[in-house]
Amino acid sequence: MQPGSDSVSEELFAQFARVTAALAAPGRLKLLDRLCQGEQNVETLAEASGLTVANASHHLRVLAGARLVSSRRAARQVFYRLADDAVGRFWFALRDLARDRLAEVDRAVAAYLAGDPGLAAISRAELLERMAAGDVVVLDVRPGAEYRAGHIAGAVSIPLDELAARMAALPPGRQVVAYCRGPYCFLAVDAVRMLRARGLAASRLEDGLPEWRAAGLPVETNA
Repeated sequence: MQPGSDSVSEELFAQFARVTAALAAPGRLKLLDRLCQGEQNVETLAEASGLTVANASHHLRVLAGARLVSSRRAARQVFYRLADDAVGRFWFALRDLARDRLAEVDRAVAAYLAGDPGLAAISRAELLERMAAGDVVVLDVRPGAEYRAGHIAGAVSIPLDELAARMAALPPGRQVVAYCRGPYCFLAVDAVRMLRARGLAASRLEDGLPEWRAAGLPVETNA
């Protein structure tokens, strides 16, 4: 006997709810955002997300249960990655929907930028023009593990917590454009503030590595 349409519908919506349930925690969304940078191990993901290793492991298993992330084991480490590009696109769409529907998103960003016109972002198109002209230093201020997992081709890696000590290594007389994880990552904002306080010309990219990669622009990885 074939199942009735009502029971099939219930099963379908129960499966859809597996995805929404897996995303119903800020920590899991943060991990999903971090995985848009590339494959990383649990310890690195936990540190980048401000979670304990145990808590991050639990959240990652929930995401894996909804088939949003995949994992592999190498020796004693477990590495996670997005299940495929569709998951990244879904996360971008969810962010955009929240921004469109919730005024609190823009208010939170505006409060952090504090109306500083010097923190205005440049577009990917503008950065590409400057890179072609050779008059810009592209600065990746994410942690080193994320840089190694993937970065804008030609970018220099100086994690934010090392920037003050390594600022002198930046080529003099060139504009610096800092970038990090995406439009809601403020590492690049903090980097621009530090650079400008030292008298360097600096701006930030409007988004980050995941959006750059999604646009089909050149990305490099380090083993």
